[in-house]
Amino acid sequence: MMKAEVDFGDVQGLARFGFGRLTQASYALLRIRNVAAARAWLRSAPITTSVTLQPPPSTAMQVAFTAAGLKALGVAPAVLAAFAPDFLSGMTEPSRSRRLGDTGHNAPSGWEWGGPVGVPHLVVMFYAAPGGLDALVRETTGGAWKEAFEVLRWLGTADLDEHEPFGFADGISQPHIDWTGQRDPRRAQVAYSNVVAPGELLLGYGNEYAKFTDRPVVEADAASAGLLPAVDAPGKRDVGRNGTYLVMRQLRQDVRGFWQFVYRQADGDPAKAEKLAAAMVGRTRAGDPLVPVEDEEIPGIGASDKEARQNRFTYDKDPAGIGCPFGAHLRRANPRNGDYPGRPSWVFRLLTLLGFGPRGFRDDLMSSVRFHRILRRGREFGPGLSPEDALASAPPNEPERGLHFICLNANISRQFEFLQNAWIMSTKFSGLSGESDPLVGNRERIEGCPATDEFVMPQDGGLCRRVSGIPQFVTVRGGEYFFLPGLRALRYFAGAGGA
Repeated sequence: MMKAEVDFGDVQGLARFGFGRLTQASYALLRIRNVAAARAWLRSAPITTSVTLQPPPSTAMQVAFTAAGLKALGVAPAVLAAFAPDFLSGMTEPSRSRRLGDTGHNAPSGWEWGGPVGVPHLVVMFYAAPGGLDALVRETTGGAWKEAFEVLRWLGTADLDEHEPFGFADGISQPHIDWTGQRDPRRAQVAYSNVVAPGELLLGYGNEYAKFTDRPVVEADAASAGLLPAVDAPGKRDVGRNGTYLVMRQLRQDVRGFWQFVYRQADGDPAKAEKLAAAMVGRTRAGDPLVPVEDEEIPGIGASDKEARQNRFTYDKDPAGIGCPFGAHLRRANPRNGDYPGRPSWVFRLLTLLGFGPRGFRDDLMSSVRFHRILRRGREFGPGLSPEDALASAPPNEPERGLHFICLNANISRQFEFLQNAWIMSTKFSGLSGESDPLVGNRERIEGCPATDEFVMPQDGGLCRRVSGIPQFVTVRGGEYFFLPGLRALRYFAGAGGA
């Protein structure tokens, strides 16, 4: 088992903390105007690390680059080539767009930023306690900044009191990172665990396969030798260690359309509308799961506070999907299964031969969750809107509402893209047919499945209820893949690493 002490002083703080208590945030999508000035600004940028401070800081700043941004900064082609292919080709590569559901109304040609509309070189992320954001931005974006960058777009955020724009409690379920390496991921995990290896988040550490996730390593030279850690290969340095890939997508949410649809389906009955909306999401608006909470603790989930109780569940007690439908957003985003696929040991193979395998056929239909977890760090934007107010017609020039979806993962294709393609957008998830995610799915027809706008709710002792004609409630407005480097790698890039 590979254990390594995490160098929190080299890790950007977003990975460890998320800055949830810093409720004000703004993201600057930038292009490099002057390379020398950009390098100089980056060398002195006050990046917040993952070191625990008392008291915690009242502001924070983070920096991440696109592949185009590293190239514009002057990073050598050989160094760029060492990065993951999905990061290099970008979010809007045509085959990737199809896999992600970025077609029709979601197509990159209609985005406000990213892809053909304009790829940013970097994103600078500002966080502050209430009342402190304007001063932070003003202090940071002075003369040196203006010489170095041009602003492609500012993305503002909103504090909706830990609820997403549709009105449901958000941020409850996050993986617990095993920072100290106490768990051996090589052992089969029959039951669901919320604990994941640090290598699922940060490059340069063991992942859930007990291996290093592929990461960029470069030839040792004068620039890298003094900054970057060595790897177990002669003459190589690790530019990826303590960094991670950051996925960013601007998602517009049609809050009025969502609540008006569920009220129509419920014939205007508020109680029935709430029940249908909760079934589509997988939780009540307060955040309570639609399945029984486990009596025993789940590894990586506490037992005391309300948020922990709302996260302490699996779907073992709801095998028929009566409580939480199989296609609900919550099930798709995190199926909460164990290591059934692949039968990880001779014991499991023997049990299967004797007929003592999983209890239902769905247990074998999806890969073990622990290999596909992501760490979400997004923020909402736009004004809040209650379900009752959403039933009225929209006023002229109503501002958009939605989510700046941000996630961190060490392997974009195995984590974010797998989750998006195989679980969220798939019409075959868990043996279903004709329905993608009822909340965030794309309703475009796909080959072999002409219907993608249905939602099936199994009923106890009766026929399933089928809801048809679900509109598209969430539309992609922009997005790109970024690399969030460790601080040593950031200084290496600021010196035009490998050039």
